[in-house]
Amino acid sequence: MQYRSVNEIAKKWNVSERSVRNYCAQGRVDGAFLTGKTWNIPENAEKPERSNKKKEQPITLLDILQEQKASKYSGGIYHKTQIDLTYNSNHMERSSLTHDQTRYTFETNTIGVEKEVLNVDDVIETANHFRCIDMIIDHAKAALTEKFIKELFCCLGRITIMCDTILYY
Repeated sequence: MQYRSVNEIAKKWNVSERSVRNYCAQGRVDGAFLTGKTWNIPENAEKPERSNKKKEQPITLLDILQEQKASKYSGGIYHKTQIDLTYNSNHMERSSLTHDQTRYTFETNTIGVEKEVLNVDDVIETANHFRCIDMIIDHAKAALTEKFIKELFCCLGRITIMCDTILYY
């Protein structure tokens, strides 16, 4: 077996000589041994992982959404998704609520309108959209079934005039 010096291994691994000596002294380089004050390192020795290197865990969008939902984190992707998805979905259905009113409803669970008239169905549908998005996040890893789609539909249309029309159509 061929052995290399600390200097040669440091260049090969692109680290300082001190780091190579520390790796050897800590027993993190297989086959390395001291002869007097000189380290002999096998030429095929693998560079050890840094001990202070953070182990990165793969994180998915779903993980982030669930974490932010659970912690009630304001201003994150969960917050933005709830507001923008609800506003745009309701807007396509001719809701009269503005983006700010939708945001305010999500953040405070109140209406907070002065000198304006709001359609009660628009407010209820907005709150129901928030619940549906939570249901989707909570059940994202489960199989999509007809039953779940019906549950979403019922949650979305709960207590609105439109729901009565669609359910009995």
